[in-house]
Amino acid sequence: MTKKNIEMSVLVYTESEEGKFKKTAFEVASYAKGVADMMGTTVTAVSFNAKDTSELAQYGVNKVLKIDNDKLSKFNAEAYADALKQATEKEGAKVVVLGQTANDKYLAPLLAVHLGAGYASNVVELPANTDPLQVKRTAFTNKAFSITQISTDVKIVGLSKNAFGLKENPVELSEEEFSPSLASEDFKVNVVSVDKAADKVTIADAEIVVSGGRGLKGPENWGMIEDLAETLGAATACSKPVSDMGWRPHSEHVGQTGKPVAANLYIAVGISGAIQHLAGINASKTKVVINNDPEAPFFKAAEYGVVGDAFEIVPKLTEKLKEFKANNA
Repeated sequence: MTKKNIEMSVLVYTESEEGKFKKTAFEVASYAKGVADMMGTTVTAVSFNAKDTSELAQYGVNKVLKIDNDKLSKFNAEAYADALKQATEKEGAKVVVLGQTANDKYLAPLLAVHLGAGYASNVVELPANTDPLQVKRTAFTNKAFSITQISTDVKIVGLSKNAFGLKENPVELSEEEFSPSLASEDFKVNVVSVDKAADKVTIADAEIVVSGGRGLKGPENWGMIEDLAETLGAATACSKPVSDMGWRPHSEHVGQTGKPVAANLYIAVGISGAIQHLAGINASKTKVVINNDPEAPFFKAAEYGVVGDAFEIVPKLTEKLKEFKANNA
């Protein structure tokens, strides 16, 4: 690994919602700390309307630029990109780290244009070198890896979800109020409201996803998927045919043509494993399939498989998990 002593910090965008940091904020902070250590520098985070930034210190953030602006209470990619550009220039940062949430994927290219920066998405581990920055990324829908070198003055890294994990590395934290100058052009798109199911784990934030396919035979049987997901604190998802038939909303469709999933645990119930589905969930660390067809393609992609009737296995699995939780409460 190449080390270089410089004064410019590594800048990290810490995503939050309703004043609270998302898990991805702590993961990108952990990664930024690793990069900063290689470069012999520190980590500066930018927060938007976060109520308590002190927890970032646990993951190696030395300084927080706190932006408190009611106009930025809802995510606005143009405005956030402009604010981050100004923060990057203020700190003299040469490396900016973001996650790979839906917001990040919208934000990062705009920021790259603002800064004239090279942008590497889907990064999965610390750089091999920092001058120039050389990173490992997933390619071909997670079927391969590519080594990418960023040679621009400012470099932007998009860290894949759950690729690096949370690494506690406590440091002393300082806070600084930061008020970027925002133009009217930053608010060409006005977010009026955001509707979401407040009582459910979203696919984007979930560590565990329980997904169902046509093997469930109909929407009336989805209760056992929801019961298992609730027991595990997981999000519910489905295959494309299920959403196409209207059994579940399209927002739950995961796969190459739906939402990509990079969960720590992905449980597929009654899903045969079409190539488009597997391509979208291949980044998940541990895949478990429950299917009564031993020849289902999913068994070749999964780490664990159960051949049998889901209508018998899933309720028993849920029952055992509930017993385990009760005994270990």
